[in-house]
Amino acid sequence: MTQSLITGSYIFAGLCFILALAGLSKHESSKRGNIFGMVGMAIALLFTILGTVLKVTGSEGVAPSGPSWAIIAILVAMAAGAVIGIFFALRVEMTGMPELIALLHSFVGLTAVLVGWNAYLEVPLADSTGLHRGELFVGIFIGAVTFTGSIIAYLKLSAKMRSKPLMLPNHNVINLAAVVVIIGLTVWFVLEPHLWQLVLVTAISLALGVHLVTSIGGGDMPVVVSMLNSYSGWAAAAAGFTLDNDLLIITGALVGSSGAYLSYIMCKAMNRSFISVIAGGFGSDGEITGDDKDYGEHRETTASEVASLLTNARSVIITPGYGMAVAQAQAAVADLTSKLRAQGVEVRFGIHPVAGRLPGHMNVLLAEAKVPYDVVLEMDEINDDFPSTDVVLVIGANDTVNPAALDDPHSPIAGMPVLEVWNATTVIVFKRSMNAGYAGVQNPLFFKENTMMLFGDAKERVEDIIRAL
Repeated sequence: MTQSLITGSYIFAGLCFILALAGLSKHESSKRGNIFGMVGMAIALLFTILGTVLKVTGSEGVAPSGPSWAIIAILVAMAAGAVIGIFFALRVEMTGMPELIALLHSFVGLTAVLVGWNAYLEVPLADSTGLHRGELFVGIFIGAVTFTGSIIAYLKLSAKMRSKPLMLPNHNVINLAAVVVIIGLTVWFVLEPHLWQLVLVTAISLALGVHLVTSIGGGDMPVVVSMLNSYSGWAAAAAGFTLDNDLLIITGALVGSSGAYLSYIMCKAMNRSFISVIAGGFGSDGEITGDDKDYGEHRETTASEVASLLTNARSVIITPGYGMAVAQAQAAVADLTSKLRAQGVEVRFGIHPVAGRLPGHMNVLLAEAKVPYDVVLEMDEINDDFPSTDVVLVIGANDTVNPAALDDPHSPIAGMPVLEVWNATTVIVFKRSMNAGYAGVQNPLFFKENTMMLFGDAKERVEDIIRAL
């Protein structure tokens, strides 16, 4: 009876996770999606613990499978995890979400590695089946790559490590060789298992995770985050097979497949293939790595001049980027939007799919600042409206508004769809300096006749404009 209840709860929790993904696909239903996700996870935890208690205590006719103190250990671990989770939830700003998510992915990867090794220690190799050995071997491989890859992503996203890609000689050959060796070891382990094979695959996979992500530059970090999200899902699914936990398999498959599809969307938005990202992404630490072509002189403006332009404008489009997140300017931008709309100015937002360091990064920041959903539009929805727009405010964006993507076939971002802001009457670019974006290429937009630069901290400059209105 109790086991049937646990199985039913797993099905219900899986349904909640599916509804969570559906809800998160739109702004209007995202809060409901989060609620479904939390309810599903609470049910999953509760009934997983119940099943564990039954196994440990031997209740409901199940033979005892562990010491009674195991239950206390589980509760202590849950309490510790809850305290750590609440601490970070209260402390981490929205601007720190990308690196926090990368760090959380590393936990999933490490868990898969530990589960695999525990399965090896719990079931003697002589008594295990080839399927069981294959499951734990693949789980360790995926988990180790996810663990170290996510740690490197965290270091890059938090600026504790250079964003510029590390390009070792023949780095693609190194990656391919590592994968071939791992496949060979997997087959060998299934047929004739030895401890040294597990040790070797763990070491190679850990190194491969480091090398994969260090080879990817800052310009590809949105793809990296979604890619690691997919990896963590498959790692969880692999752990589910090893633990014979159906819910973990379902959840992992949902996360893995949705993360893979999101990676595809990100790559399409950048006109890059997934293989080219893995083979070595572009990126720099702000230095211009392209040619030294002379685009002329840029023009500077002041907050009071921008305020005058906005007052006389009929339509305004704001295109935010990671610079807005760094300056934590979203609240000030929302305030500016409210004041302009109150004066009868049409204000909308143009969001590039890879703006920021995380898929949907700008959307989350604007939602946090209470910007109405109906004025936040995707690139495809707003690109045709720039020619009829009076003023465009480019706040902290760079590569996503770079005309070189369309005009220069030799540019690293050639072919990448961008927000065509230069077609507006006037463009105001908020930047701290003339440094390049993560692609490391100069932006001709800064030197166009209808573009003016407003230098300084984005939040402070927006507040100056509000005071001058």
